[in-house]
Amino acid sequence: MPQELNEILGEDGPLARAVPGFRPRAAQQQLATHVARCLDERAWLVAEAGTGIGKTFAYLVPALLSGRRVIISTGTRTLQDQLFHRDLPLLAQALGRAATVALLKGRANYLCLERFKRLPNELPLESALERGLGARVAAWAQATREGDLAELAELPDGHPLRERITSTRDSCTGNRCADFARCHVFAARRRANDADIVVVNHHLLLADLALKEEGYGDILPSADAVILDEAHQLPELAGQFFGTSFTSRKIDQLLADLPTLLLESGFDSRRLAQEETRLRATQAAALRAAQS
Repeated sequence: MPQELNEILGEDGPLARAVPGFRPRAAQQQLATHVARCLDERAWLVAEAGTGIGKTFAYLVPALLSGRRVIISTGTRTLQDQLFHRDLPLLAQALGRAATVALLKGRANYLCLERFKRLPNELPLESALERGLGARVAAWAQATREGDLAELAELPDGHPLRERITSTRDSCTGNRCADFARCHVFAARRRANDADIVVVNHHLLLADLALKEEGYGDILPSADAVILDEAHQLPELAGQFFGTSFTSRKIDQLLADLPTLLLESGFDSRRLAQEETRLRATQAAALRAAQS
């Protein structure tokens, strides 16, 4: 495949003809060769690519040519949408490789039909501005095929209406929902299960790993390979999903509950008072040291 990749990414290759302004880059070809080898050998690769190398095409081309089921995870939904809506269709057409590609996001990104029906009762839209927005959302809800809120520029991240028309893991009733057959979340998951390449983001990937670790099932389909773009964001995100935090407030809560628990288990009350005083002094000293 290395020679084939060099030709595809070369100055006379299909990408040069299909992509305006495309120019061959040796570093891009080298990275693509390493990615292809890892896909073929099921090996690990950690690569840092500077600006202008063209790393996106360097991993997308081998993924399309590999014939394997690949999950591609990004750090941002912006890149996720770019890969799915622009880069992958462009490359698939240029390479003449038919591949089924699916875009999968967390449930907070999809319209919940059941919650949308309840919206007028839960959140009356009184002002002219709100009524106008409500009308546009209603028109979109009737027309959308995928229910992806990214289609609605009027509802950016953080807009209060988003949480009113999306579901959570706790609020979703699954196959007991009257709209389950038309549910956008489960439709997206079904498309992902049937796809050759699934484009997700790191939050969803880590949520899937956390569910599997806890034995609660999974979100993502099985795959032959996983490609992580914008991987520099992973350590902090992984800490949020798998880390444990301990704050002074938690210590205070523990100190408030501990005496009762210890007394109920037969701990000596006089010794308990001494140990509690010592523990509070240690906590105060540690707090002063941290602030100095």
